[in-house]
Amino acid sequence: MSVRNPFRFALALAATALLGACASAPQPLQGTFLGVTPEQAVVGQQIGASVRWGGRIVETTTGPDNTCFQVVSTPLNATGRPDSNRADSAQGRFVACRQGFYDPAVFTPGRDVTFVGRVQSTESVRIGEYDYRLPLLAADVVYLWPVVTEIRVVNDPWGPWGPWGPWGPWGGPWGRWGYWGW
Repeated sequence: MSVRNPFRFALALAATALLGACASAPQPLQGTFLGVTPEQAVVGQQIGASVRWGGRIVETTTGPDNTCFQVVSTPLNATGRPDSNRADSAQGRFVACRQGFYDPAVFTPGRDVTFVGRVQSTESVRIGEYDYRLPLLAADVVYLWPVVTEIRVVNDPWGPWGPWGPWGPWGGPWGRWGYWGW
């Protein structure tokens, strides 16, 4: 194989590597995981399965030596972050527990979080008047995502003055339909 311009080849290779890095998960969230949802884990008894689950925190509970998070699971995007565009596609709830203290003032309800760990068992919780079985995840990684502030840019072809321009319907000193003779 003959490469005519090594600089161009190196530039293309670097661009490809950078684009690939944009779509990959952060280092703690990388690995091979079983593609099972929390709903499937309760029904199929996937005890011991290595999974990567995420979603929005419902509740953070601290204990004497660990912290447990109740989470509404949503599909993850290519980076491992809960996909806000598919937030209505809930995949059930799960509880993830990790050794140590995680401050409930930081891990507040509604925050996006991703866990890596193994399905340990199931536990029954009461949500309102309903008894609900949730999979219990022994988490090795707790990854709290930063809050994203969305800014929408609206491209208005008329600008702030509307279709008449800054002079109103009269069109300035020349008028909308010609010179007025001022």
